[in-house]
Amino acid sequence: MLILDPSKCSGCRRCEARCSFHHTGRVGRSVARIRVVKMEDRGIDFPVYCLRCEERHCMDCPQSAMTIGPRGEVVIDSDLCIGCGTCEELCPIGAIELHDEFPYVCDLCRGDPLCVKACTMGALTFAPDEKETVSLNVQGKGLSPEEKRVRFALSSSQRLRDKWVMARRT
Repeated sequence: MLILDPSKCSGCRRCEARCSFHHTGRVGRSVARIRVVKMEDRGIDFPVYCLRCEERHCMDCPQSAMTIGPRGEVVIDSDLCIGCGTCEELCPIGAIELHDEFPYVCDLCRGDPLCVKACTMGALTFAPDEKETVSLNVQGKGLSPEEKRVRFALSSSQRLRDKWVMARRT
């Protein structure tokens, strides 16, 4: 499981660059499996990636193209996937996004997540033995993946933001 400490994220996007290059040979946010939501007005940078949620919303693929791998990662069978976008629609946090009609989602780099190695701030860590799941019983119907990511980042970082505000007042 990838673990995020948003208080350490500088927004450098090294994780995105490393991920996209590893998977596609190109550097670009649109082909990364992790995407940093930058909220300049709030001073928050928040990487969003597949959290291997309890509900596994994406598994409702009409083609049964998605399975769970040995590390709990989502595995997409490219022979079965028709690029219908159901998984993108069902993911409540925008961790799955179609690119060239194929869903991009974190696969943990086969157990050696390169985004963690690229993160020099220590905001991302990898705990391969961590089996705790996160409940993502939130609605995102009708929102784009980016809108879902922003909404998730805002709600997930609110406690951190409140802590910062309280520290400034004392």
